[in-house]
Amino acid sequence: MEVTSVVQLDQTKAKDEYPNLSLRPLQVSDVDDFMVWASDEKVTRFCTWEPYTNKEDGLNYIKNIVVPHPWLRAICIDDRPVGAISVSANSGNDKCRGELGYVLAFKYWGKGIVTRAVMMVVETIFVEWPHLERLEALVDVENVGSQRVLEKAGFQREGVLRKYLIVKGRSRDRKTRGETEEDFVSYVGKWRNAGACLYGGCCGLLLTPLELYQ
Repeated sequence: MEVTSVVQLDQTKAKDEYPNLSLRPLQVSDVDDFMVWASDEKVTRFCTWEPYTNKEDGLNYIKNIVVPHPWLRAICIDDRPVGAISVSANSGNDKCRGELGYVLAFKYWGKGIVTRAVMMVVETIFVEWPHLERLEALVDVENVGSQRVLEKAGFQREGVLRKYLIVKGRSRDRKTRGETEEDFVSYVGKWRNAGACLYGGCCGLLLTPLELYQ
């Protein structure tokens, strides 16, 4: 089947089963729903943070990390969070490059929910963040399901980053943090300036593919 057909089927499935899917800020009062996926080792396997084992840690994470985050939304069904999705912008000359991240409770895997959420973000993030030029994502090479999500949402695979250095553990907790090297697949979802290629940082010079080759 063509990719476009797969996307249409996936979107239809999510809309039929979960017509009230929405995105909204994740709040402190959502901690019980947050703990459903944050404490699940199947979910956190490919996350940069370890599973949360108690509600107090979950509350601190929401208060100290989620609430101050520049763009993080709960993925909700009937206004009840079942996951989260975020966009983090780089700094300096790369501030117009945004990185997409998401997490979903295991119960809802394989139902097209994250694909639909990603597409909702792509449709709005460039309006909410006028400075953003490029939306991209990194996925662990072993996380095939997440790679399928991005591809069904229209992201294009750029290549593989070998031995990419990440810091795994809980933020603000040095005892549980550690550096590891893993292989990641790089994806790009959308350029504000369609057809342009990155050269020297997206806040610098933008060239067409032919110009970049030359």
